[in-house]
Amino acid sequence: MSAQRCQVTGAVPSFGNTISHSHRRTSRRWKVNIQRKRFWVESLGRHVTLNVSTKGLKVIDRDGIDAVAARLLASGEKI
Repeated sequence: MSAQRCQVTGAVPSFGNTISHSHRRTSRRWKVNIQRKRFWVESLGRHVTLNVSTKGLKVIDRDGIDAVAARLLASGEKI
């Protein structure tokens, strides 16, 4: 499990170039806004700690942590 990866959405850093005023290109990366959050999962009867992006937090708010946890377990993700 990579530290710069959202466990819910699978988002990873993207890469590109910074272009200066003189049009010189240098490599850069756009990091994912990863938050380490602890959730109570009623269906499992325990807390789980996930590395989630802020977009992943919105998915959890929308679908519920039980549904997201079930999806992660079905895909083989260790939670």
